[in-house]
Amino acid sequence: MSSILKVTDLTKHFPVAKKALFGARETVQAVDNVSFEIGSGEAVGLVGESGCGKSTTGRLITRLIDPTSGSIEFDGQDISKLDSKELVAVRPKLQMIFQDPYASLNPRWRVQDIIAEPLRLQGERRKAVLGQRVHELLAQVGLPEDAAARYPHQFSGGQRQRIALARALACEPRVLVADEAVSALDVSVQAQILALLRRIQSDIGLGLLFVTHDLRVAAQLCDRVIVMHQGQIVETGATAAVYADPQHPYTR
Repeated sequence: MSSILKVTDLTKHFPVAKKALFGARETVQAVDNVSFEIGSGEAVGLVGESGCGKSTTGRLITRLIDPTSGSIEFDGQDISKLDSKELVAVRPKLQMIFQDPYASLNPRWRVQDIIAEPLRLQGERRKAVLGQRVHELLAQVGLPEDAAARYPHQFSGGQRQRIALARALACEPRVLVADEAVSALDVSVQAQILALLRRIQSDIGLGLLFVTHDLRVAAQLCDRVIVMHQGQIVETGATAAVYADPQHPYTR
């Protein structure tokens, strides 16, 4: 399986307040020399407790925040040092969905505008084309056509996550980072969204990085898992193998 995303020695330091007026500024090392790959069509779980650096890793990969050092190679190109203008060409193919879909959806926009916005940003202005694409995406994530004319507050949490997924899929990405995408949902709704993610990921050959603290959820969705602890990767391997015989004390 060819790698669509390759992360090498990725590191992120966050500055914290000085202890004294003239003292040196301290830093928190949120991500420490992290390296891994994701193949085209592969679902990889990034697991660990809250505060271990996994969400920061997801934001670094999508360049929502800048790395301190290391490289992020996407489709053969190192994107770790690209500026905002250079990233415009990359962002459509490298998308992210978040834990709270309501916070990431504009409450004043109708669903049709929310889903169409990524296409508009890429220069598509034809109403007929945008409308057709919106309806295709709604069907792909299991929502009715009339959802297009409604607002985010008119949907349940699971339905809002489907809308967020439709928006992320609008520009046909090659890699999707899902950051705790089902942790705020009821168990029954979680199962529906996981099945939807797995089907879409398999159908279109999407590389998926699934960030979660829930090992049960990762086991249902992921081909391979990466275990993070205090900003570092401590174990990685096929999901079944890691769960059946964990090697690192933290994993156990």
